[in-house]
Amino acid sequence: MKRLGRGRNPKLAENFLRQWDVQLMVLPALLFILVFSYIPMYGVLMAFQDYNIFTGFMSSPWVGFKHFERFFHAPEFWSVIRNTVVISLLKLFIGFPAPILLALMLNEVHNRVFKRTIQTISYLPHFISWVIVSGFVTSLLSTDNGSFNILLQQLNLIDEPINFLSVPEYFWTILVTTGVWKEIGFSSIVYLAAIAGIDPQLYEAGAMDGASRLRQMFSITLPSILPVIIIFLILNIGNLLNAGFEDILLLGANPVLRDVADVIDTYVYRVGIQNNRYSYATAVGLFKGVLSVALLAGANYAARRSGNSLW
Repeated sequence: MKRLGRGRNPKLAENFLRQWDVQLMVLPALLFILVFSYIPMYGVLMAFQDYNIFTGFMSSPWVGFKHFERFFHAPEFWSVIRNTVVISLLKLFIGFPAPILLALMLNEVHNRVFKRTIQTISYLPHFISWVIVSGFVTSLLSTDNGSFNILLQQLNLIDEPINFLSVPEYFWTILVTTGVWKEIGFSSIVYLAAIAGIDPQLYEAGAMDGASRLRQMFSITLPSILPVIIIFLILNIGNLLNAGFEDILLLGANPVLRDVADVIDTYVYRVGIQNNRYSYATAVGLFKGVLSVALLAGANYAARRSGNSLW
């Protein structure tokens, strides 16, 4: 019996010609990524220039790492980094496991009507824009007939209405809670799909061995969907510096909250874009991008030991 050697694999060109119809279907996606993701990277050059929109890339003077140094020595540097890291970690530690728990709980519901109703209710907030959500939250927490303040007064927990969106100590809690409420249902879809793919015979075997539903959840369900959890955890760690933009920009619009609400993305928008400091904004964005790639590579390297990684 002949043993297949390493050199017996068909050549790349032969594989491509054999699967030309399948490869052709991938071409639009590749062109989309090329046009909208890779070609715009040419603009990264602005981070190393004193860019002038009238002279363009070729005629703008090169300044090296001048804008990076300005950002590192800016008075807001440490507060922006702190807010970005803290908000991102809060979203990771609270927002990441929340859809997993929801998927596990929905998996234990046997009434299909009730289960689909809960799924639909939890999915809907994802399709509401942050403009509407921020308006809803502002109205809910308003000192003028805001439902939350009225409830606290009725329970005798406060004497006077509190303007929660003007108190820095409450901002992170409001932001993270609102984000979890908005995305928990939609994020749980992937985990529900992974749970649906588990072999029912595993549960039958567990039940025959006397395992309770809780034991089956920890011994069968969670280990079965662990590869999916790890992949999404890696992606979330890679996006750790993407603390948010729309939600923070809208909920943290009050200047009083700037010390706790200003993250890298809002800082780039406020200082770089609104003040026409395009090179400075590009340098800050590039700094965040490099750190994000490093975090993604580190998380992938750590996850590789468990046998589940992106590459």
